[in-house]
Amino acid sequence: MKTTTLILGCGDIGTILGGELQQAGHRVVGVRRDARKLADTGLETLALDLGDAEALKTLPDADIVVYVVSADRFEEDAYRAAYPAGLKTVLAELGRRATPPRHVFFVSSTGVYAQQDGEVVNEASETQPGGFSGKLMREAEQALIAHDLPGSVIRFSGIYGPGRDRLIRQVKEGRIAAATPVMYSNRIHRDDCAGVLAHLIGKALDGESLHELYLASDCEPAPIHDVMTWMAKQLKVESSETIQSPLRRRASKRCDNTRLLDSGYRFRYPTFREGYTDVLRAGGHLPDK
Repeated sequence: MKTTTLILGCGDIGTILGGELQQAGHRVVGVRRDARKLADTGLETLALDLGDAEALKTLPDADIVVYVVSADRFEEDAYRAAYPAGLKTVLAELGRRATPPRHVFFVSSTGVYAQQDGEVVNEASETQPGGFSGKLMREAEQALIAHDLPGSVIRFSGIYGPGRDRLIRQVKEGRIAAATPVMYSNRIHRDDCAGVLAHLIGKALDGESLHELYLASDCEPAPIHDVMTWMAKQLKVESSETIQSPLRRRASKRCDNTRLLDSGYRFRYPTFREGYTDVLRAGGHLPDK
């Protein structure tokens, strides 16, 4: 029988992941409130509200469940509904099934870390988020880790890729982050997000023991000034304005992906250079030589 994988909150990353899993022979069901947005993906789709316990009874049994939901706005109520409340409702439904999933993956964020002075962080580092988003994400993580179902939390750092071009727009406008104080940034290409999940799903299906937590970020934390300066050089843009950190929150840390590398994953885009070169080229941003 085919492996059945449910992708709950199937958006950009979920669609890429679903395509890869289909090619590997999975039956993939993409679930989101408005399934019409998945019409051209080639995935089997299901429209429902993940916070609706009654509606969740219509979910098919699955071997693998990936919870990759996004809050629809940056507000506390939206984050609570999307993360701890939604995940707990899903776990309650799946946990009572006669055939429960073999593994559940929850996509979290490095926003759970409060470190901001360039510290190196890994899976063992302290998490004491100050804002509501990090606190609610951490609550959801703990809900999965404490649950009887086998599960793993994947903390992605700053996701970039096609359609995520805020940094590119700032650089094209000649705006570059200040060199001092040094503000470290961490990132992962969208395709590596899907790649990491597919890799860990494969290990789970092979019966390998997974950690309850993985930090997923590329191999080179870098000062945001250096990233933007490099990008300006590729775009042949002169810097005309120094701006404060373009990151949403003034956080500076360096993410250590050793556990993920030790699991056997190899990044498609090990650093921002490979990743942004592809993004700039695909988006038609690079000037003619």
